[in-house]
Amino acid sequence: MQLLKFFSPATRLRYYPPFWLMRLKILQMDPLWRTVRIKLPLTRLSKNPGGGMFGGFQASLADPVAALACLKSFPGCEVWTRYLQLNFIREGRTDLELRFEFSDEQLADIRQEIKQKGRSNPVFEYGFYDLHDNLCTEIRCRVAIRPEGYVPPARKIVTTQRV
Repeated sequence: MQLLKFFSPATRLRYYPPFWLMRLKILQMDPLWRTVRIKLPLTRLSKNPGGGMFGGFQASLADPVAALACLKSFPGCEVWTRYLQLNFIREGRTDLELRFEFSDEQLADIRQEIKQKGRSNPVFEYGFYDLHDNLCTEIRCRVAIRPEGYVPPARKIVTTQRV
């Protein structure tokens, strides 16, 4: 794994095993992941029988982006995707571009919430756009940000018994 440190974050993402067959192209990725643009090409692997982009390809790429951005902004915290929702507005019949922005206001709000509550569950909204700049897929992603070693309060699972 030390070898990977010689590669840029964009190259590491592109060749991350779940993504390398997707043939991603990193169009823009600032060092703190505040702005991310990734091209997801429409290929024989990503095209569904109807000719559009498989939703699973989009979901696989959309899933880690917000969490990775938060991981960069909150070192020492554990971060994961809690909830991911994709709304397919129009079929992606061209290469798609994922566009993600992490605003200064979001960052400040998250920092404040972590300071007050010790954790945060921010929601990010971003999307996939076709070559004609049409929004094809809306993405809502809730991320969990927890201090390292955070232990959630105990919860009981209520079950119902059938008679």
